[in-house]
Amino acid sequence: MSSPDSPARAVHPALKLSLELGPLLVFFVANAKTNLFFATGAFMAATIVALVVSWILMRRLPVMPLVSGAVVLVFGGLTLALQNELFIKLKPTIVNLLFAGALFGGLAFGKPLLAIVFDQAFDLKHEGWMKLSRRWAWFFVFLAAVNEIVWRTQTTDVWVAFKVWGMMPLTMVFAMAQAPLLQRYSAGDAAAE
Repeated sequence: MSSPDSPARAVHPALKLSLELGPLLVFFVANAKTNLFFATGAFMAATIVALVVSWILMRRLPVMPLVSGAVVLVFGGLTLALQNELFIKLKPTIVNLLFAGALFGGLAFGKPLLAIVFDQAFDLKHEGWMKLSRRWAWFFVFLAAVNEIVWRTQTTDVWVAFKVWGMMPLTMVFAMAQAPLLQRYSAGDAAAE
């Protein structure tokens, strides 16, 4: 274990993305080849591996994958122990509502928590962090609602496919759509003036 003073190591963005998306792809492939219960076990194992590799490479665990991983292990464990797919289907709803609740809570106290999550990725003015946090909070609510609609109205295979090929592209499109806000509220621009 590293000392608290040792800095986090930089990791190539493609590798970081692979560590975050890898378990989801394992879940999708395992479900396509076997069943949801085997896929859930594979998802849990892949999540643990991704978190361990993240720790080894970066000497820290990113907040969002850590929270998501904890919920995967709890709800995946319930899914397997009770042989009830409801729990793994609820996991995205709960994770997204947890993130939304944390962001809304931070906003209520004037503390944009995204500034902590994105640590050094962006340098924004306080107002920019507040607006970005509000947008992401509402987006997480939207994702939770969409997950509820899809798993309640579609087959398990459609839900798994949507989880991989629907939610991730939606998130990427939403993230890219924030570029104008990031430019408008860049603290670097204020320093240049």
